[in-house]
Amino acid sequence: MRAQELIKTLNLQPHPEGGWFREIYRSSAQVQPADGRPSRDALTTIYFLLEAHQHSRWHRVQSDEVWIHLEGAPLALWTSDAALRTPPAHIRLGPVDVHGTRPQHTVAAGQWQAAQPLKAHGGEDYTLVSCTVGPGFDFDDFSFMRPDGDEAALLRHHWPALAALI
Repeated sequence: MRAQELIKTLNLQPHPEGGWFREIYRSSAQVQPADGRPSRDALTTIYFLLEAHQHSRWHRVQSDEVWIHLEGAPLALWTSDAALRTPPAHIRLGPVDVHGTRPQHTVAAGQWQAAQPLKAHGGEDYTLVSCTVGPGFDFDDFSFMRPDGDEAALLRHHWPALAALI
């Protein structure tokens, strides 16, 4: 299977939010985020792979994150503002098509996000993306949606189908 080949070849490791990853770039330049956080590496990039049965749990990062589809099935990327005041937007990442699928999307700092592979016509059972974060990723800037938190309650109430991604 191609997913297992990629996991081995790219030396991917389990990711806390689900799926597999490996950091492939961390800038040596430092930047001072405008929001008062301590200085961060200017930019980081990872490979991130989700198999068909996996998903990326609802989470947020305090820096902008660019998702780029590399290969495999299209990906459903869900995003919403920090307070979940509006319905989560559904973005299809993958090869460009007439249905709105695009190869790249940027999630603004602080937005909630979750993702899962979509069924592919070609039978791919995985999605491989690259995620670039600037200022660079730091686990101090990362948080999961708490299953017992207010945001999870809002999601369950207004968009119950998306609660499976908590």
